[in-house]
Amino acid sequence: MNRWLAGCLLAACTLQAVAAVKVTADEAHQRVDITVDGKPFTSYLWPTTLKKPVLYPLITSDGIDVVRGFPLAPRPGERVDHPHHAGIWFNYGNVNNFDFWNNSDAIKPADREKMGTIHQQKILSTKSGDRGELVAESVWTAGNGQDLLEQKTRYIFSQHNDERTVDLIVTLHALDRVVFNDDKEGLLGIRVARWLESPNEKGGTFTDASGRTTEVQASNLPGASGVYLTSEGRQGDQAWGTRGRWCALTGKTENHTVTIAIFDHPGNPNYPTYWHARGYGLFAANPLGQHIFDPKAQPLNFTIEKDQNVTFTYRILLMDRAPKPGELNHDADAFSAAHPR
Repeated sequence: MNRWLAGCLLAACTLQAVAAVKVTADEAHQRVDITVDGKPFTSYLWPTTLKKPVLYPLITSDGIDVVRGFPLAPRPGERVDHPHHAGIWFNYGNVNNFDFWNNSDAIKPADREKMGTIHQQKILSTKSGDRGELVAESVWTAGNGQDLLEQKTRYIFSQHNDERTVDLIVTLHALDRVVFNDDKEGLLGIRVARWLESPNEKGGTFTDASGRTTEVQASNLPGASGVYLTSEGRQGDQAWGTRGRWCALTGKTENHTVTIAIFDHPGNPNYPTYWHARGYGLFAANPLGQHIFDPKAQPLNFTIEKDQNVTFTYRILLMDRAPKPGELNHDADAFSAAHPR
């Protein structure tokens, strides 16, 4: 086989492995839909029932939705705790002493002035092709009505073979001096489907930074199979509150094995991130809590001065199998190289 023919065959195989991604904005209905080869992947949503924009659902190349339906589209048998855990979101539990993380319609009227809301402002651009792109602008508003941060988020959606990825490049611009007080409730969060919960979840009472409690029942779902694994080898319940460049959650539903992995970027503040990964289904990367996870560490209290910017970059990877740690280390290197700082 000559080189020209070999090159053509290689190019053809490469083209077959890369899917067509379409990004369709429908601002009148407060959504942007993302499809891959005509099949659903995810949507960017900002309904009035939520206090921040989210991605929902999140569907693998095999058609498996990996996130909880509640509160957007409840399913039978799901947990209904933590109504602020909707799809995939980006916010924080203590910004200038306002709580953006825990805000929802379930908050009592007397407590709403202590909360914060992220308001969708506009869709800046969309792009379809061998990868899809969406750029959206939003603003973080405190309970007293003050706008604290402008947020510009660039989402990149792609599929290669059986792997789907979402890259998030989030730039925050401070409209005033902003302090992210050391808190466990942050920063990039996913509430996963019931079958991705840990079969060892014992339940209990979970308390947020404001003292509000949420009761979580022990796992009683046949087939709950989720197991966390970090880049440092921490597994299952041992992943919570530890640091790592990536964390993966693998579980099984019906005849499918599925993995969700989150990659931290070396250019992010306080890299590598702490993992706020709970057996009941919360999977979050939080680089801005420090003392809350490690009592020996000083409180981070990450600060952005007025008119200054900070950027956070993450990748969410979906695959229809259980990868080996070495493969995820390679993927982490490729992610970092794709977004040089």
